[in-house]
Amino acid sequence: MSIPIKIAYLGPEGTFSQMAVIKHFGNDCEQRDCPTIDDVFFAVGNGRVDFGVVPVENSTEGAVNNTQDCLVDSEVRIVGEEILPIEHNLMFSKVAEFENFSAIASHKQSLAQCRKWLQENYPKIRLIECGSNAEAAKLAQDDASIGAIASELAASIYGLEVKRSKIQDLHHNRTRFLVLSNSETEPTGNDKTSILIYTENKPGALFRILEPFENLQISLTKIETRPSKKEAWAYVFFIDFEGHIKDAKVQNLFNRLNASTAEIKVLGSYSVSLS
Repeated sequence: MSIPIKIAYLGPEGTFSQMAVIKHFGNDCEQRDCPTIDDVFFAVGNGRVDFGVVPVENSTEGAVNNTQDCLVDSEVRIVGEEILPIEHNLMFSKVAEFENFSAIASHKQSLAQCRKWLQENYPKIRLIECGSNAEAAKLAQDDASIGAIASELAASIYGLEVKRSKIQDLHHNRTRFLVLSNSETEPTGNDKTSILIYTENKPGALFRILEPFENLQISLTKIETRPSKKEAWAYVFFIDFEGHIKDAKVQNLFNRLNASTAEIKVLGSYSVSLS
């Protein structure tokens, strides 16, 4: 009998992170929920689990700064990605009286993503911010006067009844999740590489970073800047681009970048999500 792989994710049970785990690995794995993103990185880095799954960016709310900070500090590798449509649902305890409730609970980002719908339908309702959508579902499970905005998975886990489906304001709302491990991947022919570049605050710094990509005709899929924690007024560039670290063209790219930038950290190469 084979031992199931162990997956850590940002919990508690019923979060979109758990949905990303199920989408990427299926149900035949041991799922371990963690209270924070830092704890997921720690569990992977210390070998307590085989993989970790964390959110890194949302199409409407932007980057998840906590994940980016952990990528800077940790030595774990990105070995995959999963892009999940985010559908928010209003749910209640099965014993609740639907039109007789006093508050709606959810994570602050979920409340923000349903802001217009809430203003149109329940402009005077009290809103409760929770640490996660699953925590809000647990709150609704315990208190029939509170509704929760959460996933259908959370409704199933906590025994809630969905009363309004897909209430998010933007229906192309998606969250990108990273799959973390201590291992590396082999090229598949449809890969993406993520790197960090540290650079000083000097004229032409961004140009010197981007010029090798242009010269080698390597397509960027993402570039984002964060202040560096190493020194004041220095910056970290998070860059995703097409190709695998083992590709000859990418090796050539690194040679050119090493000659023109302060420091490069490879976060990982991995197959592009087809979602």
